[in-house]
Amino acid sequence: MFVASGGESSAFEPAWVPMAVLGVIMVITYLFIAFERLHKSVSAIIGAIAAVIAAMAFGLFGSGGYNHVHEIVGHDLNILGVIIGTSILVDTVGGSGLFHFIAIRVVKITHGEPQKLFLFVCVLTFVFVSLLTLAPGSLLMASLVLVICKTLNYHPKPYLIAVAIIANSAALTTFSSGIATLMIGTAAEIPYVHFFIGSTPLAFATAIIAYLVLSRMYRKTLVEDGKAAGEESDRKLKVAGFEEWALVKNRKIFWRSAVVLGATVIGFATAQMIGVGLDFIAMAGGMAALLFCAGDPEKAIKKVKWTVILFFVGLFVIIGCVKSTGLLEVTADSLISLGGGSTVILVSVIGVFVMLSSGFVDNIPVTATMLPILDQIAKESPALAAPLFWVLVGASNLGGNGTPIGSVSAVVALHALETDRGEKVGWGEFMKAGMLILLIQGVVVIGYVLIMNALGAFPELPKYAGT
Repeated sequence: MFVASGGESSAFEPAWVPMAVLGVIMVITYLFIAFERLHKSVSAIIGAIAAVIAAMAFGLFGSGGYNHVHEIVGHDLNILGVIIGTSILVDTVGGSGLFHFIAIRVVKITHGEPQKLFLFVCVLTFVFVSLLTLAPGSLLMASLVLVICKTLNYHPKPYLIAVAIIANSAALTTFSSGIATLMIGTAAEIPYVHFFIGSTPLAFATAIIAYLVLSRMYRKTLVEDGKAAGEESDRKLKVAGFEEWALVKNRKIFWRSAVVLGATVIGFATAQMIGVGLDFIAMAGGMAALLFCAGDPEKAIKKVKWTVILFFVGLFVIIGCVKSTGLLEVTADSLISLGGGSTVILVSVIGVFVMLSSGFVDNIPVTATMLPILDQIAKESPALAAPLFWVLVGASNLGGNGTPIGSVSAVVALHALETDRGEKVGWGEFMKAGMLILLIQGVVVIGYVLIMNALGAFPELPKYAGT
């Protein structure tokens, strides 16, 4: 088979040449991202530039030429809109003191008892990440843990490692809780409520696994902290001294922030019913926060992770260029052949591959690459759509638990520990906990998907229902 401009047959150029060239560009870019030879956003944009040059040289964009690049980026603008909108919302609402208030109220329930405090840190992490998304939720919890542990003279390491790992389970809760879930839910066109129904049991189960393993692994440290804290009355007195209203400068703005946040969460759940996208809800929530919660537009907009936006744009362009070669279709066909018609084999292979690769590369490029492959498989075999997309949801979010660089939450929490206490968590120590947790979670994810699929319990994916 031969390829020419626009993918038409020609006697000049073997089809495997553009596949090989674009495939190599993608792999090299991912290696630079994994080993951090350059900032990951710079690596992604440089990779995108190289991919576009190669695609145009091979005539892969057809008669549209370079305009095809705009179509590639435009296809995923909704994801960028959600990231921008939620970033503005979280920064503005956070300035009201609402999140600090909730956290301190919950901590007071524990009276500073280390085992209870550890449990509540896990619960708070789950709640904040579910509502605020992975990065801001993890950052908020890491900051709170450091303040509490410094006041009570507790060692923050167990609590911060819990934040790093529990956060990845929390990112499974809703369509918009994590970037990977947002990408998958958007690509597979999974309704928000259906996503919640399908993934929340998995989120709770994997979070409980992480809590049980970590609480047992760090039990000695937690017990020692409790003994070092002295009498229970002294500990209670310290915790009682925490002031939940300390960061609330204006109570009217505080309550407005609570209303805006709640309305945005409801908006996400009802977006499809009212006929709008999640990007519209996120941007509306962000603007409402700026209007009614005394937000500073300059400050809030600067807080948007623009490097993440550039990273996504680069990845989208690279994947779009690779897709135009037909390489992803070939990969999809190969996976179907490898599975031999067995859903069990295919789900297991994809689950293990995504989990392992997400821990070393980054779950975002892994997810971005797998989505068009699974889309192709689902179009050819609609019965495989639900199990494959659901295993991708679980595997891509939890895969980062295996290494200290595998997820945003781990990077945030461990960086906070190093910056505040000058203490590093090595790969060996983190992987001792993370890999054990990931192994158990991996079995649970694959088992859950296979059982739910066998029972026909997953909500139908409308996109593939009529395929």
